[in-house]
Amino acid sequence: MKKFITILSLISLASTSIMAQFPGGGPGGPGGRGGQRGDGNGRLGQQQTPTLNLEGNAPKGNSKITGFVIDEAVTTAVEFANIALYNKDNKVVDGAMADEKGKFTLSRVAAGEFKLVVTFIGYAEKTIDNIKVEKGKDIDLGVIKLATSAKQLDEVTVSAEKSMIEEKVDRLVYNAEKDITSKGGDAADVLRKVPLLTVDLDGNVSLRGTSNIRVLINNKPSTIIASSIADALKMIPSDLIKSVEVITSPSAKYDAEGSGGIINIITKKSTIQGLTLNVDAGAGIRGSNLGLNGSIRKGKLGVTMGGGGRAFYNKAGVSLAQSTLVNGNTILTKQTADAFDNGLFGRYNLGFDYDISKNQSLTAGVNFGTRNFIRTQDFTTNIYSNNVLNSTSFRNVDSKDLSNSVDVNLDYIRTFKPSQEWSVSTQYSKSNLKNNFLADLLNDSGTTLSRQKNLNNNINQEVTLQTDFQTPIKTNQMLELGVKGIFRQVNSDFSYLVAGSTGEFASDVRNPAGLLDYSQNIASVYLSYTYSTKNKYTFKVGTRYEYTTIDARDQTKDINIPAYGNLVPSVNVSKTFGNTTLKAAYNKRIQRPGLQQLNPNFNLANPQNITIGNPSLRPEITDNFELSASSNIKKVYLNASVFGRQTNNSIIRLSSPSDTLLGAIITTFQNIGTQQVFGSNIYGNVSITPKWSVNAGIDVFYNYLEGQAQGLDGKSTLISNSGVVIGGRLQTQIQLKNGWGIQGFSFFRGNQIQLQGIQGSFYMYSVGFRKDFKNKKGSLGLATDNFLGGMVMKSTLNTAQFKQTSINNIYNQNVKLTFSYKIGNMRMVEQKKTKSVRNDDVKAGDNNNNN
Repeated sequence: MKKFITILSLISLASTSIMAQFPGGGPGGPGGRGGQRGDGNGRLGQQQTPTLNLEGNAPKGNSKITGFVIDEAVTTAVEFANIALYNKDNKVVDGAMADEKGKFTLSRVAAGEFKLVVTFIGYAEKTIDNIKVEKGKDIDLGVIKLATSAKQLDEVTVSAEKSMIEEKVDRLVYNAEKDITSKGGDAADVLRKVPLLTVDLDGNVSLRGTSNIRVLINNKPSTIIASSIADALKMIPSDLIKSVEVITSPSAKYDAEGSGGIINIITKKSTIQGLTLNVDAGAGIRGSNLGLNGSIRKGKLGVTMGGGGRAFYNKAGVSLAQSTLVNGNTILTKQTADAFDNGLFGRYNLGFDYDISKNQSLTAGVNFGTRNFIRTQDFTTNIYSNNVLNSTSFRNVDSKDLSNSVDVNLDYIRTFKPSQEWSVSTQYSKSNLKNNFLADLLNDSGTTLSRQKNLNNNINQEVTLQTDFQTPIKTNQMLELGVKGIFRQVNSDFSYLVAGSTGEFASDVRNPAGLLDYSQNIASVYLSYTYSTKNKYTFKVGTRYEYTTIDARDQTKDINIPAYGNLVPSVNVSKTFGNTTLKAAYNKRIQRPGLQQLNPNFNLANPQNITIGNPSLRPEITDNFELSASSNIKKVYLNASVFGRQTNNSIIRLSSPSDTLLGAIITTFQNIGTQQVFGSNIYGNVSITPKWSVNAGIDVFYNYLEGQAQGLDGKSTLISNSGVVIGGRLQTQIQLKNGWGIQGFSFFRGNQIQLQGIQGSFYMYSVGFRKDFKNKKGSLGLATDNFLGGMVMKSTLNTAQFKQTSINNIYNQNVKLTFSYKIGNMRMVEQKKTKSVRNDDVKAGDNNNNN
């Protein structure tokens, strides 16, 4: 039970380190999931000091043994080193842990002859023999120098792999760094493997059937994520991702936004002393990648710098068939298009951390992301009126979806005593987005008849200030409180230009054109309390209040959006019975609209399928309930949960026929919906052998949607849609001899229910091989995706006024070769605890780019 208290109470790094150094991974023994290092089964890569049981027959005295443990190379303290005292019979009679300065004290030592053994990961074991203790006299061993053990690290043999999936008391953790098949891809490829999540072919993420979630990167937000989750995921190379956390029931400490929950992507960070450089590269028939990451750490200062980029190139084919009832006439539209996509994505970072003193530290960082997506499409459109061909048009469209983002943070944390700390976090974020297209309208012979151009420039920036304080109450309680302010500014400037066959655009003819200035300020305060009982109950309750003010204006007038306040309670309860844990949770969440949903730009790249945002959108309000049980039965881990979700004022995509464009469908967003979801997730992991594991999961939920839509008479009418959605995943990995490994993965998602129709099902699968070099510093891999063929995804919309069927042919077969290598003088050090900004409060829009 202690491991759950550790997680829930956010016990300090020193306590976590104590668990990390002893066999069994800390309290709970082998298989414990609370802060262990090594293979995930409680075994470390080198011999550690035995777990001490000093409550028995070991004699006690009144003498003390003290000393300091330092690194002989850089003369810095070795924090949390293990100290063990052995008697003449070579039995452990006492032990201690060095503090932040490397100091240790063994109290109540009896008279006699002893030896002292000092150990820590990454260092050679140090033994001091012939220690003679006299009754009542203290011994000061002075400075004890440990030598690094690079050779020992190189020769470590891991007897069992860390689990791909870990479940903690408030979240599920997917250890992506162990995924062979995702190398050379992006974050969307990784998230497809994570239980509870669904990622469609465009990179749009949903959690338990809702896309109203918040995605963080290392607990930090980014303005590009606020604009589009799909765009942000494409910026993050999969090789940079260490793990993914899925938080289905966030506590009051998190922002109230994200009605479905929070996804936290943890990137790889340096936990070593010295200079290192990692190189990751890959090449495939659909994409290539290159990553370079370095770090240097000496004494109190650490610097990391690096990043990665990915280029892809892929073909796609789409077809559209829709019938629309206009003034009693049936308009039939048939459209086909071949597409070719080119993209270049990347994310780069520069970070610093500095220890002001033993209990104060500063961290700072700059992150830059870029996304360049270019698509070329050749449309052929036939329009029929009452089964008679009305017109045929040919349209070549070059669309550019370009964006870049920068995030700058500065954070300070001060620790007063274990688990009692105060932090101040600041962040500035800005993203620039361009969604432009250029279209040529052609005749049968390919001659240009006219041209169209859409210019849409967007700027999204925000400043965040927050302060947090936490303190333990006795040994079984924790109090957390904080204050936060977010100041956002969104600007969108768009225009639509036309030109004749000469191709010259008149700069003064912009129709439609518009401007959106949107300011949003959020002030919040929270209080959270955790209480653990002796009979293994843990309660975590809290509440958060957020007050939001909005100022918005379009090109001609102010948009009246009243200020609003939200009180957001949360309750989490867990109970442990041996190897089984039961959990129950309730929380209220809100979901604010994102930039793509607010942006009033008319996207006319395909004049038969037009999208437009709505700057008057208000937030959604959601109540979440969850019950779950998890258990370890020998080599099998099982988790099952049931959940329910009620969303009011839901933001729903709504499509209707155009009044002016023949056969065209216009899609926008409205606060007109109610959504109810009830379902279950079942996940299991089995270690068939120490080197062969299989995990699988299935998600089943019932989705009911209700909202207002336009009827045949032009008046608003209540419509609904419902159905059962099924998804699942199966993954296996095998560690073979001589550094070889193999991994297989498959995933499917059934039809998704929408208010006006169904989004089609799809599936994916992959197989990968990897060969680790003998010195463990590099690897070479080969993986293939969907090698039996591409996919066909069929979606339908069906209303009283129109019917639409769209088919996407995705040519996503891929073979990729990956390479990674590490160089540098590596030495393990304890990773510092840091605080950072978390903004969990914006709903991202849909993204319709296939790659």
